Amino acid sequence: MARGKGVTIRDVARRAGVSITAVSHSLNGKGTISEETRARVKAAADELGYQADAFARGMRQGSIGAIGLVMRSLDALGDYTPAGVDVFERFAGILSSRALARGLSLTLVPDLTRSPVPPLAFSMDGYVIMSPNAQDPVIDLLDRRGIPYVCYGKLLDKPDFTRWSSEDDPLAARQILAHFEAAGAREIVLVSGTDRNAWNADFLQEYLSWCERHGVTPRVYEQSERSGLDGGRDAGLRILADGVPEAVFCMTGRHAAGVQQEVLAAGLAVPGQVMIAAASDSEHARSSRPAITAFELNPAGTADLLLDMLQELLKTGETMGPRLTRARLRPRASTRKD
Repeated sequence: MARGKGVTIRDVARRAGVSITAVSHSLNGKGTISEETRARVKAAADELGYQADAFARGMRQGSIGAIGLVMRSLDALGDYTPAGVDVFERFAGILSSRALARGLSLTLVPDLTRSPVPPLAFSMDGYVIMSPNAQDPVIDLLDRRGIPYVCYGKLLDKPDFTRWSSEDDPLAARQILAHFEAAGAREIVLVSGTDRNAWNADFLQEYLSWCERHGVTPRVYEQSERSGLDGGRDAGLRILADGVPEAVFCMTGRHAAGVQQEVLAAGLAVPGQVMIAAASDSEHARSSRPAITAFELNPAGTADLLLDMLQELLKTGETMGPRLTRARLRPRASTRKD
């Protein structure tokens, strides 16, 4: 039967009553799928007229010992070397070394939905997707092609998806809010990013919950991640125009540094009058004067968990998650009140 128009691997999984990964493994002869399940999947595929991509299936029937890494935040930035931002380089380097120790090679791949795509991109054994967005087209593409993947960060639009690991962002948000509160802050401002990912969403939700519990009117200023230091300065001007808060929490170190520049330029003391912190450490946060309090993420611990899950997924077709690590709060002069 010819392939049905528009039929995807998701349709086959739904018809057979199994996971997308089980369909992929059944059709490709991989994993520890039972013969009964393989037969049910094949029957569903035949009924729907579905055939997996022949080239990609042929390349993946045997492991090539290579996995891919897609960093969706950098795809959104349109810049793979953002000045002063080292969290992505650190994670890529650590994931590479951890993968090599497990006998795997790692390939960094740009946005899989944009041309040109590296020739072997769809022949990787599997993928790690860093900071996926809601309704992410890269996730949809991997699902359609039946390529296994795990995510650094949960999928906002797929609450039942559990193949992810990350730092415990809600815990970190509560920790920094408590840090501000212990230093006397009662009005706290949030400078949020615009990427539609779990990192932004979790911190925003915890901030709104904190405001509700304390009877405080939320003050949220969205700023595109790609706006960098200048975006932080713009946010700082807007914040000050609306009234000087006691604390400002920014999702990125570049925004935090820009906000601090404007606060200091206005003649306000940091931390005496305004405290500032960031959700992610960066060179901007460390080199600012005063140095800015920030969270140091846990790339090593998270990389190990992601590789554990991906290898389990490649071997058995299943894995359990989510699996959380903890970021470390680095208090610095921008929030220290003597």
